[in-house]
Amino acid sequence: MIREKDLIQVILKYTAWAAGLYLAYLGLLYFLARPMIFPRSQTGYLPDEPAADARMIKEWIPTTAGRVETWFLPPVATDKDRPAPVVIFGHGNAELIDYAREEFQPLTEAGIAVLLVEYPGYGRSEGSPSQASITEAFSAAYDMLLERHRVDPDRIILFGRSLGGGAVCALAARRKCAAIILVSSFTSIRSFAARFLVPGFLVRDPFDNLAVVSAYAGPILIIHGRHDEIIPYRHALALHRASPNSELITYACSHNDCPPSWDQYWKDVLSFLRANQLHP
Repeated sequence: MIREKDLIQVILKYTAWAAGLYLAYLGLLYFLARPMIFPRSQTGYLPDEPAADARMIKEWIPTTAGRVETWFLPPVATDKDRPAPVVIFGHGNAELIDYAREEFQPLTEAGIAVLLVEYPGYGRSEGSPSQASITEAFSAAYDMLLERHRVDPDRIILFGRSLGGGAVCALAARRKCAAIILVSSFTSIRSFAARFLVPGFLVRDPFDNLAVVSAYAGPILIIHGRHDEIIPYRHALALHRASPNSELITYACSHNDCPPSWDQYWKDVLSFLRANQLHP
């Protein structure tokens, strides 16, 4: 028969082992978190560097992490009497700005300029990605945009897809914008911590979109797939509830096949911009 004292010692021994294993697990996840949030190896083959032309102005932004690449896409149709509205875009975590140039043609043809900002450590940009380095890069790109290009400072739209929603919300907390568009984005990175049995305070790059959206008074468009398996639809609902001035559009799709119809997608985006007097 096991004595009570021996039983307590056995329990304490196994508890210590379990605690040690859990702490080791937390330490491992702490160092693996950034490669999971920023999976640069999944961006695929880096396309050949395109030559700048009338449809794209390539500019490098100096940051403490190194040089970061940006592409400015001028509007095709312009109003000579008024500067153009402009979209600042943040892409998904396994994408590059190279993939977005043709995607935004419906906006440039509608008279809206677009600034594509690369993340530090992605593509040809220097440094390493983190919330701090991305926020610095986007803030510097915002400032450069107003200094070098004829755009309307009162009609700056921040547009983010997936992880890019975190990038533009972090920018919205630092710089003025006329509207925010979030596509397939999340409430915060910390909201995923419980999935891995990790305390939220250990997340180094929280990207707290919910806090930004809750404090933002301007119009917000939220687009999300009802069947999104990576960032569940409940994130869109929470963001929508947090902002009294938001519009939620739901598509019958998941994460990587959103939007199911690009024509409808751009109609919805342009309708939102027109309704808020952000369309030329």
